[in-house]
This record gives sequence, structure tokens and C-alpha cells, in this order.
Amino acid sequence: MMYDYFNNLVTGIESTLVAHPEKKSHRKAYALEIARLGRRLYTEDERIAWCGVLAPFDVLNAMSVTSCFVEFVGAMLASTGMVPDFLQEAETRGFAPDTCGYHRAVMGATYKDLMPKPDFCIATSAPCAGGMGVMENIARHFNKKLYVLNIPQEATEESVRYLADQYQEMTDFVTQHTGRPLDREKLREAVTLSNEATAIMEEAYRLAQHVPSPANGKDLANFGVVMALLLGTPAAVEVARAYRDAFAARIERGEAGVPGEKVRLLWIQNRVQFKNEILDLLETENQAAIVCDELNAITWDPIDPDDPFPGIARRAISIPLNGTVKRRVKNLQKMALEHKIHGAVNPCHWGCRQGTGARGMVAEGLKQVGVPVLNLEVDCVDTRNYAPGQIRTRLEAFIEMLTA
Repeated sequence: MMYDYFNNLVTGIESTLVAHPEKKSHRKAYALEIARLGRRLYTEDERIAWCGVLAPFDVLNAMSVTSCFVEFVGAMLASTGMVPDFLQEAETRGFAPDTCGYHRAVMGATYKDLMPKPDFCIATSAPCAGGMGVMENIARHFNKKLYVLNIPQEATEESVRYLADQYQEMTDFVTQHTGRPLDREKLREAVTLSNEATAIMEEAYRLAQHVPSPANGKDLANFGVVMALLLGTPAAVEVARAYRDAFAARIERGEAGVPGEKVRLLWIQNRVQFKNEILDLLETENQAAIVCDELNAITWDPIDPDDPFPGIARRAISIPLNGTVKRRVKNLQKMALEHKIHGAVNPCHWGCRQGTGARGMVAEGLKQVGVPVLNLEVDCVDTRNYAPGQIRTRLEAFIEMLTA
């Protein structure tokens, strides 16, 4: 089923671009590469690795491993509208309904034989313990070996070296399961591509700071976190360049991402992954533009292609959802000021310590820079826990407060 889903996406987008080249856009370029990745994940002759969110995907791409963090599948299942069946399957097998919907969806798909059998699994201790638990369950279900990357919370020289050494051990682990040793030249090329892609992404994010912003909610949804899967490939550079050029062209034409922009919003952590009316309510009805997302941020320096593992370690440690909440709040304050934000929306995803557990500290931190926060009680994956009328009322009241 999932192979057909992704294959139909690929063929549909490719056919459209052939028949109507004028419809080529940055968002289509992004969607096409994600669909191609999904199709590879469900292709039998690929070497597959299910991973934690902070796995070094550019290293895995350099080793010709098709890899993905499992939450990606949870989001895709939600976008198809079929996720309740998978959530129910997980719950009947003992997974509590108040745990993360991404993880329940993935486990339900696993039990329904809709997750491809991996060659191995790589877990990461950050950004959440729930993700570690899912990786352990998947490895056990498929009877596959699991390698765990323990991500330190502070970027000391000792912790960077500790994580860099783990990456070297990880490549040996991958070689044991694929028969493909790490090619240092391929790794160098992959890291060079990663540096180029992230530099261009950073340019795109800076362009989004323009008033009015060339970005809208659809442009930026899930962008930064999913682009990590393409790092180390030419596709990452091409998609990043398409975004930067599209934003630059809009600014040159005097075109806003949301026509008549009145309110500028920061979106915190997860987007709501299933079909909903939030963007239409914000953008069409209230001219409120989501001009930046917390997960769309480059928080690391360029990586040395000749000695990449320390730089890749600093990259993983620098992610705002790793480490203390204070560091995360500092990053949100920086984004809010740079993007001239009026307000922030925080969907407090059920079962998530970042989404719900840190809500008070996040709201207080943004208040310090004059940015009010709307906390929404919502499961970003589970449609059964979504009350559209209540969400509409709270968003409308929030926008009214900001415009007043």
C-alpha cells in the first residue's frame, strides 16, 4: 500500500511537470524528492535503516543506505487520513492512548506489516525517549540489530569527541550489515553537499524575515526537519536552491507569501499533520502568515569534509530540542526577533515532553521579548482528538488580540 502511495506521488508530480513545465515550483521539487525517498524505502532491493531523528543521514547516504526517521512515516500516514486504524492497532497491543501519536502510528503500521523490513536500526537518545522506545520495539519486531547513538546535551570538546567516536563505530556497524565499507571520498562529497545545502537553506530563512515575508505556511511546513533526510545528496542542494530562488523572486516582485500580510507568526515544533483548516483560517481569513518554524533553523557551523565526525557531532548536539529548555527558549527568542514576530502558536502535542512539558517555560521566554504564545491542546497526528470548532475559536481570539 505505502509503495503504491509514494509511487503514485512520484509519477503524478513527474507527469505534471512534463506536461506543464510552467507549474514547476519549489514546493513541487520538495514534494517530489520526499516521494522518491518514500518509494525507495518501500523498494525491496534497497538497503534500509530505520532511524532516530538525529541520525547522521548524510553519512548513511554516503554509504548507499536508504534511511529515514520513523516519525516521518507517522506523519505520512496522518496525511493520508488512514492513521486511526494504525493508532487503534497499537492501542489494542498495549500502547497507551496518551503516548505520542507519531510513535503509536508507526507501531500500528509495523504490526500491520506496512513497515518495510530494515537491514538494521539506528536509535538516537535525543530528542525524545519515546523515539528510543519505538526503535527498540521495531528492532525486536523484525529481529534486527539496533545501534544506539547517545547524544550528549552539551558541546564540550569531550562530548563532541565521544559522539564523533560513536559515528565511527556506527559506520563499522553499517558495514557489517551491508558489506559496504565507508568510502572516505564519498563521505567527503556528501559532507560538501550538506554544507552547500544548509548554507542555501540559511539564505532562504533569512529571506523569509523580509516584511512582508515571501513565505507562507505551506512553504515551510515540515521543511527543515525533513530536509535532513536529503543531506549529503544533490537533491538537498537542488531543493534548497529552489526555495531560496522562489523567495528571492517573490521579494523582487513585491509579492507576499500571504497577500495583505497583517500578522507574523512563529510556529513552535510540530505542524498538525492531517488535513485541517488552520492555514486557511490564518492566511485567507485573517492574513496571518507563518513566517518561521522552530524546526526550520540551522544551528551549526559548516562541517570539515576532511574530518567530518566532530562537526556532525556538534550539529546533532546543537539541535534546540536537545539539551536544556533554556537553550531552546534562547533559540526561539532569536527567531522571533529576527523574523519580527507578533505571536507564536504552540500545538502542545499530546505525549510529548517538548510539546507539552516545556510549554510554560517557552511561553514565559517568548513573553520576555514581547511575543505572546497560544498553546493549543491537540494531537498533531490523531484526528480522533481534534476539535475544529474549539481550535477555530481560540485561533480567532488570538489573532484578534494581536491585531488589537
